[in-house]
Formats: sequence, structure tokens, C-alpha cells
Amino acid sequence: MLIIGSHVSYKNDTQLVGSVNEAISYGSNAFMFYTGAPQNTLRGEINDLITVEALNIMKSHNIALENVICHAPYIVNLANNTDMDKYNFAIEFLRKEIERCMTLGVRKIVLHPGSATKLDREYAIDNIVYALNKILMREDDIVILLETMAGKGTELGINIDELAYIIDHVELKDKIGVCIDTCHLNDSGIDINDIDSYLDEFDSRIGIDKFGCVHVNDSKNPLGAKKDRHENLGYGTIGFDALLSVIYNARLENVPKILETPYINREYAPYK
Repeated sequence: MLIIGSHVSYKNDTQLVGSVNEAISYGSNAFMFYTGAPQNTLRGEINDLITVEALNIMKSHNIALENVICHAPYIVNLANNTDMDKYNFAIEFLRKEIERCMTLGVRKIVLHPGSATKLDREYAIDNIVYALNKILMREDDIVILLETMAGKGTELGINIDELAYIIDHVELKDKIGVCIDTCHLNDSGIDINDIDSYLDEFDSRIGIDKFGCVHVNDSKNPLGAKKDRHENLGYGTIGFDALLSVIYNARLENVPKILETPYINREYAPYK
């Protein structure tokens, strides 16, 4: 069975119920959300009664919890420790975000690994490893999914080498995984038309079982552009057929597919 959904909204008044109902309106059996605005760290209190209602709605519509994903805000940067107050705040915030996810029953959280800014890349990657080892706890019922990045600016996690290094050095390996983004892969230089070659290398270096989510996006940019601009399926440079080779790839069959494609005219969601 195809497991597919999209990014949905999360509002303080309706919380997870609103997210679930939006996902259902698109005919989804999976979805992804932020627990607050992606551009800041302001977060409202979770209402347990709303959460219970949401979980019951999900059960009645066959949306399994393992197919629900939270996305950490973009501004969390675990790679840069030039300002230790900001670095420690990022660690503390992500720890709290994990606890919020577990309160909601969500077991997967996608994370942009971080950007080196002015730091040496190897040093910055070690900062990510240090932070993840501080954040993750053995009793956690959650997996952090490192997102494959496009290579914009000084982004980290732009290739299998960098992802493998982080995963190899995280102590609690059962609590770390990967989210692949088709637009990011394209923009980093991976030809989606030959996705099986990428999956072969990933499996030999990291393990195919580490995939926890796929972001399905076309790209406005040519292969290797290192820009990260999403486009609706079939309207970009990747193309519909290449994206279908990811969506229906047998090795990714049980991995939820999440669309993050743009609204039409910035107003209408294309997800249904």
C-alpha cells in the first residue's frame, strides 16, 4: 500500500486534531507538521484532550502513528558553536521539541543537520554529533531523521559521506535515521532518474533500514544547482516519471512519502 501525505498546518487552538483533519481532507494516510512556526522557537502548551481526540480520529481513518512526522524548525543549527549560548539553546530546544513529539505520540522528527557558517566542515559535523549525543536518551520512543540537504551555502548532510559520519558517531544508533528529499538530492547532484544507484550506495554505507521518510518534491533548479527550490510534481526539472520511480520504489515501499510542494498561486494546496 502506498503511504503518502503532505505537510499540514498545526494551530494552537486545534493542534493535532486540525492537522489530522487537514490530512484526511486530502485523502492522506500520512502527514507531517511543525509544532509551531518553522522560523521561530515559540511553542504553545499541548492540550492532552485534543491529542487523545486526534489519535482516535487517526485510528478511525487508518493513519498509523509511524506515518506521522514532525519537522524541527529551520533555525535550529546544531553545527555552529561559535556562540555557546545559542548552541546550548538549540540543544535544549530540540530536546524539548522531542518531548513535545512524544507527548503527541509522534515517533519521528525530521531535522536539517545544520550549517557550518564560518567553521571548518569537519569541526561543524562533530558539533552535530556532540549535540545529538546530548539530546537523545535511551528511553526515548522517537527517531531523529537527518534530512538530505541541497548544498546551499554551508549546509551539512549534503552527501552520503557526511550522513554516514554523523550516524556512525551517534551513540544511540536506533534513534537516528535519514529523510531523503528528492528536490534536495537533485540540487546536490544526485540524478533522480538513477535513484537505484543512490539507494545501492546508501544501503552499502548506511543501510536502507535507516530511511524513515521521503520528501517528494520536484525542483525548480537544474541538477547540482545547490539552491533548494521546490516545485510541484511534473512541473520541475526532475519530472513526473523520475519522481514515480521514487514513490513506487520497492525498497521504499514502507517509508511514508510526504509532499512539500508549493501552494498554487500561494493560495490553494495541491495535495489532494
